[in-house]
Amino acid sequence: MAMTNDDIFVPNRAAERPSQGRAKGRGPVIDQEGREIPDPGLRGQFEGFRIDFGNSSANPFGNLTREQRLARLEALSKLLDVAFIVPGTKIRYGIDGLIGLIPVVGDIITTAISLWVVREARALGAPWHITTRMLANVALDGVVGLVPVAGDAFDVMFRANVRNVRMLKRWLDKQPRS
Repeated sequence: MAMTNDDIFVPNRAAERPSQGRAKGRGPVIDQEGREIPDPGLRGQFEGFRIDFGNSSANPFGNLTREQRLARLEALSKLLDVAFIVPGTKIRYGIDGLIGLIPVVGDIITTAISLWVVREARALGAPWHITTRMLANVALDGVVGLVPVAGDAFDVMFRANVRNVRMLKRWLDKQPRS
């Protein structure tokens, strides 16, 4: 079966003409001093486009109150450490124990999430002695969690994130409200 001349697509050469000094597909037009000559045809399309990261709608974590941050940390710590129950027992575990089953990578991921909890505590104004104890809990959980089977059992029983949030809450309760 042979192809006829009508089956061959030939693009419209008139549509490929550059518009106002800009060569299609060749990048920006540069003047003699090395500056780019803006294409006036594009100016109207993107004029109203702006990104404002200072706005609360652009940054969902930016303008939270102290109580909202603490509630978020408490929910995250419960999800990481005590979200589920082993059927037929009273043993609770979280996604920290599940993700930790993935050798090395899982422990790195859960340690990074736990470090984010410590970072949020610091953002809430926790002093160095509180954050140092929190970092010690995270380090112990991360290092022992690297041991293949015993580390996973330790992750289930130690609950570093719940300890850290409890420590942070105790410290915040002692602070005067501003």
